[in-house]
Amino acid sequence: MGPRAGARFGGKAKSSLLVIAATGSLAFYASSSSSDDDDLPGVSSPLLSAALRSFRAISTVALTVVDYKSSLRGLPPGSDDYSSALSQVHLRSAKRFLELCEINRGFYVKAGQFVAAMRQAPKEYVSTLSSLQDKAVPCDFESIRAVLLLNFGRDLSEIFSSFDEQPTAAASIAQVHHAVLKDGREVAVKVQYPGLERQMKLDMMTMSLLSKTITRLFPDYRFDRLVQEFTQALTQELDFNQEGKNSERTAHYFRNNYKVRIPKVHWESTTKQVLTMEFCKGTKVDDVEQLEKMGVDPQKVAHSLVEVFAEMIFVHGFVHGDPHPGNILVSSKGQGGFVLVLLDHGIYKQLDERFRHDFCQLWKSLILLNSAKVQSKSSLGKGMTDKEKRSLKKELRALTMEDISLFMESLPPDFIMVLRTDALLRSIVRKLGAPQRIRHLTYVKFASFGLHTRLRAPSDSALQYAISNLEGCLDYFRLRFILEMVELIRQLEKTRHSFFSWLRKHIMLVLQYPRRTAVIKAEND
Repeated sequence: MGPRAGARFGGKAKSSLLVIAATGSLAFYASSSSSDDDDLPGVSSPLLSAALRSFRAISTVALTVVDYKSSLRGLPPGSDDYSSALSQVHLRSAKRFLELCEINRGFYVKAGQFVAAMRQAPKEYVSTLSSLQDKAVPCDFESIRAVLLLNFGRDLSEIFSSFDEQPTAAASIAQVHHAVLKDGREVAVKVQYPGLERQMKLDMMTMSLLSKTITRLFPDYRFDRLVQEFTQALTQELDFNQEGKNSERTAHYFRNNYKVRIPKVHWESTTKQVLTMEFCKGTKVDDVEQLEKMGVDPQKVAHSLVEVFAEMIFVHGFVHGDPHPGNILVSSKGQGGFVLVLLDHGIYKQLDERFRHDFCQLWKSLILLNSAKVQSKSSLGKGMTDKEKRSLKKELRALTMEDISLFMESLPPDFIMVLRTDALLRSIVRKLGAPQRIRHLTYVKFASFGLHTRLRAPSDSALQYAISNLEGCLDYFRLRFILEMVELIRQLEKTRHSFFSWLRKHIMLVLQYPRRTAVIKAEND
């Protein structure tokens, strides 16, 4: 937290935080004297359970606000002391929020995963909260059975010939069980945790209150819009009927792509809280060791993965919003030696058509600009004095959370979603050992297609559709040629510098040789 925000933390702010913390304390006192509850041990009602969860969230945020203020008081932004103190308070706060997420679970785990996937978040938060991707405690099967009976209205034996009580996967809002239908088809049954929707709504109210309170107390921090975006996405994810529709729409877009597989939805056994789909086996996309055992090249997997999501972003404008490794499997059964299995279609973003087109144009312009200014770009750092470089470094280190929040406020919601998806892809590509150049080339390719290719409408003739695709291909090959030339120029420049460095070194050795010979001769005499 920067000094400007800290300066506003006066009597009014302290009073507000004390009020909400005291409210939470009363709730905690009331809940601690209760017996038991379906949601949390030792709590007798959903209302008191929500109060206890809210108390934890409020006290964590209040403590974090005080920590930032007291830790950075009097330190000049940009100084080494400020940077060190800021990193330490980031780490303490991240651990604090991790503990909150692990205890409260559900909504808070999803929120932690959301923050961990944001490239704009401090690295201490990203590294600490990223552990939440694999931390989910499954629910006992009797509670899951109750949800299934409530939704199906009949016993499981009437629908399934077998149903594994041990979950194959557990996430923050649901767990998945392997089952076999009466006709012998293997299915994966995704079951929402009991009481989750009610609990989530109360948690969303708490988070909304906290974000608005922080924004009011510290106007430089505008996180309320991010919270709003997150809660809207989560509301969609709680409706498994919508997830099924998203899945079918994505399957339609990739119906001719043999590299992608979307599990088929069994609508006769699907409700708002239960999703029954085709059971697909596979290895997590970032498990390099297992991929190599399967005889699958991790770099080829990375290339196919980026192609799929680039097509979503630049061509379809319908983007999977949660592509973390647990939601993407690699199966060895496929025409090309493997196939990507996309799971968890609960969070999707329909990009505005104008934004999609502008984003395609942005990537095309970046390539053209890069090619036109590659020489000046390479000499930019050389033209700066040591003093200017130190000044720039100091300014970058002085960036605070309020600067980041102001920047995030200026971005359109679609761009925030694309940035988050891109950040997750970058992480997976890095784990697979593939160069980021693969991602750049693929983005350029599909940006070209996105500018010239539109989804085929019923009124389109085959010739119109083919011409549109051809224009996209030609534009891509032109941009690809430019990219290759830029890379060649960079490599030649690098080789030239290496050669002249080597030449200068050996010329100096040759020039120094007579002098060194004379010294050795004098020493011998």
